[in-house]
Amino acid sequence: MNLTEWSKEVNKTAVEHGWHPDEKEPSFGEVVALCHSELSEALQAYREGQPMRYVDGHGKPDGIAVEMADCLIRILDWAGQNGVDMESIVKQKDIYNKSRPYRHGGKKL
Repeated sequence: MNLTEWSKEVNKTAVEHGWHPDEKEPSFGEVVALCHSELSEALQAYREGQPMRYVDGHGKPDGIAVEMADCLIRILDWAGQNGVDMESIVKQKDIYNKSRPYRHGGKKL
């Protein structure tokens, strides 16, 4: 399954599990905020010294890598909802990034 097909599956799961009530698409701002929330949870897990991935006492995967995956899932849900060919876009951006100068011509970290 490629990334674009996967985004459709992720979106289907989100709809089936109530994350799009009445088939209503979340606003773009809501999607960005939810992604930010997942990334903040990853940072908090890192600060607390949690392992990259572990399973809590209830069988739920957790940890830094899982929170990063949650952000990716939010992005794929948005792509699937909006018919975005994410695989093509990621490939195009990767090719473009390879053509850029070191640190884009001197940008600081």
